[in-house]
Amino acid sequence: MSKVLAYLRTSTDKQDLNNQRLEILEYARQHSIQIADFIAVSVSSRKTPYERRIDELLLRLNENDTLLVTELSRLGRSTGQVINLIDELIDNGICIIVIKQHLILNKSQDDLQSLTMITMLSLFAQMERMMISRRTKEALATKKALGIHLGKPKGTIQSSIYDKDRERIIELLCLGVSVRHISIQHLNYGSISSLNYYVNTRGLREKVKNIE
Repeated sequence: MSKVLAYLRTSTDKQDLNNQRLEILEYARQHSIQIADFIAVSVSSRKTPYERRIDELLLRLNENDTLLVTELSRLGRSTGQVINLIDELIDNGICIIVIKQHLILNKSQDDLQSLTMITMLSLFAQMERMMISRRTKEALATKKALGIHLGKPKGTIQSSIYDKDRERIIELLCLGVSVRHISIQHLNYGSISSLNYYVNTRGLREKVKNIE
């Protein structure tokens, strides 16, 4: 029995994954399509097919199945990358639906027409990424030339995996429990060195002294 899989990918913004999911669900509702599963990943298009879960996608899709994506750029970074993947999918008898570009690609369509459309759309997407990258570099160079400091202010403390257990760590330190025992026996995640770094940079030992 044929099935429909939806593929979602974003580089960093988790919110964008939700937007893609909603867009795909709305398309499926309008066209009475039942989606069997979502394959979602938050990695750069520069990563390997394994890391982008493309290998998994190819293994799970069989002849007469359908792949749903919001746009071609989700499938790869370069024109060649996208074309090679779509060519492999079509050869395996899989239908590809690209929502934003209004494309339905399968063996029943004229191969030359499909290839031309994919090439043009992928090329435009690649050109857009290059222009955005160039504008970003130019903007950064301008700020640097003006003496504007780039990056986070000196002394900025980033969020940590231990933040959620901050009070618990302080309580255990107050009881005289060592960082080593807190890490191994109480938290069961992270490492002794990373926890020790957290305790030192947050001044938790000083806080314990003040409490005592």
